[in-house]
Amino acid sequence: MIRVDEKGFYGKFGGAYIPEMLHPNIEELKENYDAIVASQEFQLEFQTLLRDFVGRPTPLYFAHRLSEQYGAKIYLKREDLCHTGAHKVNNTVGQILLAKRLGKKRIIAETGAGQHGVATATVCALMGMDCTVYMGELDIQRQRPNVERMRILGAKVVPATSGSKTLKDATNEAMRAWINNPVDTHYIIGSVVGPHPYPEMVARFQSVISEEIKWQLKQKEGRENPDAVIACVGGGSNAAGAFYHYYNTPEVRLIAAEAAGLGISSGKSAATTVLGTPGILHGSKTILMQTEDGQVVEPHSISAGLDYPGIGPVHAHLFDIGRAEFVAVEDEDAMKAGILLSRTEGIIPAIETAHAIHALNMIEYRKDDVIVINLSGRGDKDLETYIKWGNY
Repeated sequence: MIRVDEKGFYGKFGGAYIPEMLHPNIEELKENYDAIVASQEFQLEFQTLLRDFVGRPTPLYFAHRLSEQYGAKIYLKREDLCHTGAHKVNNTVGQILLAKRLGKKRIIAETGAGQHGVATATVCALMGMDCTVYMGELDIQRQRPNVERMRILGAKVVPATSGSKTLKDATNEAMRAWINNPVDTHYIIGSVVGPHPYPEMVARFQSVISEEIKWQLKQKEGRENPDAVIACVGGGSNAAGAFYHYYNTPEVRLIAAEAAGLGISSGKSAATTVLGTPGILHGSKTILMQTEDGQVVEPHSISAGLDYPGIGPVHAHLFDIGRAEFVAVEDEDAMKAGILLSRTEGIIPAIETAHAIHALNMIEYRKDDVIVINLSGRGDKDLETYIKWGNY
């Protein structure tokens, strides 16, 4: 049985490794989160916003031409059709409602590709709360449309200028800011990373994805369980949501697509399960890319959302016990997959999602297997990267 224990561990991974200054914040969340989220009042408001504001349920779309090309029945879970253009808003809606009930007045967040930042700025505008988003300086340059969306929504965008100037560094800055403002501030973490209870909390809010897949697939195929679910993994929130209701269904293959960047051996990669070892990153024990003396190795991916040196502890556990299959997709192959989906199905995917599309070329399956790919976000934010790549 795959589940989190009372200390926040999935097997060997998880927990809360935090500075003393953050203990009150984390304890407050641990003591109140379950009761608040389980309450009828919370669930009514959460489900209403998911329906009327986010636009759920998102379609489970049968990709006719892609299916013909690969010889399988391929369905796309259309999280790109959520308000704000990605799955991230499922979690930010849940966390802003939690923050409101905890009496918080100010929200901080980190973002890589900018989708979580936009989703956080969106719910802060909805609830009239102050919002500050930390984003790597490099990511600000390559995700300019999302930066401007955040600013239009009223958020302050603060550049992280240390390290690789990407998601890892933005997370470091957000953690420091939370330490300095522990009383009135809630940190909306965007992925299944960080100290307990964040990984389980984010996965729980994102589990609406697999919850919908089950009943939608029942309608379309007469069965709740596909043969495989594929999702991209950086920190891994969209994958956790797509896998959640299948964790303990071994007949459903769980396939995670990581970013191999310029190649596994290039020194420019973010393939955590290939290159990583157990260690502590951003408050939890997980698998991360690090040197022999424990210094974090700078990751690389053409996709800002996968440019992270670790994975969430639930994914580390799924990898460790062999429950999920991990494949490492290089930049060039991901870009080609993005163009392929655009031209076969009329859907321009986020480059993160394109990694999951290419995973079809890296796994074995039977003819007419039912495969669900979580289409985690739309490609509008990545147009500059597509244009710069230019191979279309």
